[in-house]
Amino acid sequence: MRQSRLALIAAAVVVLASCSAPKTPDPAALEASATARILAIPPATPEKYRGMTDMKGWRNPYLIVRADGVGLLDPDNHLERILKPGELTQALGNLPPSAWPYGRVVALSESGVRSGAADDNVKIRTNRALVAGTLESMHVLINWIPSA
Repeated sequence: MRQSRLALIAAAVVVLASCSAPKTPDPAALEASATARILAIPPATPEKYRGMTDMKGWRNPYLIVRADGVGLLDPDNHLERILKPGELTQALGNLPPSAWPYGRVVALSESGVRSGAADDNVKIRTNRALVAGTLESMHVLINWIPSA
């Protein structure tokens, strides 16, 4: 009788332990997974975009470096999603392979709109460096677009 009670208690402990809250994903593992998805995209094919004069036809990811982060422009509806530079890898990794018709390359420009605050230029330069470093680490080419 005592052994059956102990077995029942042990079974209850096992069941309760297995019902614990799900583990939160490891941010480093998520970033590694996003990087792997980006690296699975074929290398850039410059012949597909070098002669482009009107960037309205750009189909790959388009990034705009801003003082408050980096904008990811949706080429279909032209809506800009503002990200922190640290969110860029995950955001690009979540894009479908069809979002990369030119291969592993993004268009990148700086925001022409500035508040006039003295530190805007510093913030933009900092974010530009962070974005460029992130893209370089994933072997994503940058097609620099002059800011308007």
